[in-house]
Amino acid sequence: MIRDPEGSGPRVPDRLPLEPFIERYWDHLRIACGLSRNTVLAYRRDIGTFQRYLRDQGVQDVSEVSPPLLSGFLEHLYRSGLASSSRARSLAAVRSLFRFFKQEGKITANPTASLRCISRARRLPKTLSLEDVTCLLDLPLRPRPEDQRDRAMVEVLYAAGLRVSELVSLRIEECNLDVGYVGITGKGDKQRIVPIGRPAVEQLQEYVRVARPILLKQRSSRFVFVTRRGTSLTRQGFWKLLRARGQRAGIARMPSPHMLRHSFATHLLQRGADLRSVQAMLGHADIATTQIYTHVDVSQLKKIHTACYPRSRSRR
Repeated sequence: MIRDPEGSGPRVPDRLPLEPFIERYWDHLRIACGLSRNTVLAYRRDIGTFQRYLRDQGVQDVSEVSPPLLSGFLEHLYRSGLASSSRARSLAAVRSLFRFFKQEGKITANPTASLRCISRARRLPKTLSLEDVTCLLDLPLRPRPEDQRDRAMVEVLYAAGLRVSELVSLRIEECNLDVGYVGITGKGDKQRIVPIGRPAVEQLQEYVRVARPILLKQRSSRFVFVTRRGTSLTRQGFWKLLRARGQRAGIARMPSPHMLRHSFATHLLQRGADLRSVQAMLGHADIATTQIYTHVDVSQLKKIHTACYPRSRSRR
């Protein structure tokens, strides 16, 4: 540890530690690892927190990072009140960084090798009932082009189980409405094709034919869903409009974009879809990620069993 000349404590470096190597690491994540922009941004935040911790400890060089110091960093995250999922992601980011350093020959031993994984609390995804989804999708149309756009967006989001980032970045050339599918660029720029069904196709066709030209006002845009300024709708903008539509529909549980994605997967499985097909439509790299939706079904079965099985309640 580097101390100041007066011996009063650690000297704070003028700039964040590890800075000379970080830019190459971001390129590594984007190009070699193929991580999405949002994942890289999350890693940037986590590594930034780690760099500030090293700075506060007086560490300037990567060779000074030790397992005890890393354990102290994890304890710091815990005391900060971060959820286990956030701490696990921070640890994954730091591990990835030091694997890169070792690969580049900056260190001879990886100090993260002895750190234990942080167990994440496994939470069942929040979903809407089919009745709530139907109320949301069947809202009466208001005489505004934005309302026609919003209705089409919600219909497509649920019909294809999209992430909100995939929905707002959907491009005109990625929609094949004659056949009834959309081409999606998901996490890590991975491509997939998802069918959307007749109701979503009809809503999308009507929006593109009537409302979209009014919003664009003779301007051009490669994005399907646009604002009156001719720009694509933001994720935050869609979040707000979805909550407003949820209030109009009288849904007790305010919907979120990811809740509709969870509902899409759950409703498919409840009606007999196989796990591999749902995995392909959701764009999950690992089927273990999709299997969380089977637990939703099991929890529903347990409720039914408790309510209906004659011996489910203890006798008095």
